[in-house]
Amino acid sequence: MNILDIKNLNLSFLSDGKKYQALYDINLSLKQGQMLALVGESGSGKTITAMSVLRLLAANAKITSGEILYRGENLLSLSEKEMQKIRGKEIALVPQDPMTSLNPLFTIGSQLLEIIETHQGLKGDDAKKVAVEVLEQVKIPDAKNRLKAYPHEFSGGMRQRVIIAMAIACNSKIIIADEPTTALDVTVQAQIMDLLKEIQKENSTSFILISHNFSLVYEVADAAAVMYAGRIVENSDAYELFKHPKHPYTRALLKTLPDFNSTNLQSIEGQPPSVKDDFKLCPFEPRCKEKIDICKTEIPQCKNIENSCVSCLLYK
Repeated sequence: MNILDIKNLNLSFLSDGKKYQALYDINLSLKQGQMLALVGESGSGKTITAMSVLRLLAANAKITSGEILYRGENLLSLSEKEMQKIRGKEIALVPQDPMTSLNPLFTIGSQLLEIIETHQGLKGDDAKKVAVEVLEQVKIPDAKNRLKAYPHEFSGGMRQRVIIAMAIACNSKIIIADEPTTALDVTVQAQIMDLLKEIQKENSTSFILISHNFSLVYEVADAAAVMYAGRIVENSDAYELFKHPKHPYTRALLKTLPDFNSTNLQSIEGQPPSVKDDFKLCPFEPRCKEKIDICKTEIPQCKNIENSCVSCLLYK
């Protein structure tokens, strides 16, 4: 059963009196206990797709059509007050930068207790007990005493563990992890991802993992959607996507990964398009090494190819 369904989601930004489309007919499904990765270059639409689920969008952003169904209920039809009950409790966010995501003026305990008191209605010793338990769950030593510490007393990896503790403190059903290892060294990255997988397994938590790191996604994700220029160009089981990539963009991305047996790293020529570009054809066509004549005349639509959804005219 799907815990989340995004259907035909379109989003635009208003800038200088003009409307620019940023998301095009996004369709995604997230199953209970599944880790779904959104991958692609910077600016491809990964974060704005996830923030649409939480309805945490810039003032000039507007969802123009589509549905976001959480357990069958359309989140886009809820009031802001109703959404506040969803955010943090049902759907939590692990933001990108652990160094700036915690308030330096307040202790770890006060920030964690605020979430528990707000969403679980617990007070005093009951709330503190839960706070200690979640810190222990994310493997922070001496958790009871560390509640009194300030963020600057924690390393980057430990701060990220605190943020994850905040996400699981209310037994959230979905956790959106936005580049959760970006500012961390390689060893700590592995520890954080092992922690997320452990939480996924133990709590049957569903994850939306936003990443441009294909190697990381290969290790942890159950399903993956590749985004380019505000579109999903390929969506499938993670193993299938890595072993049998079907979209030229996916294949090109995989060729940029370092290989210990080779020093010949490949790159994708050109630059991703801007949100202000007006697409009259396939947005990847200018950079694609596999393009054919029809790519200059039509915009591709998603097509089911061997259990994958692929948006490419090669399969027309």
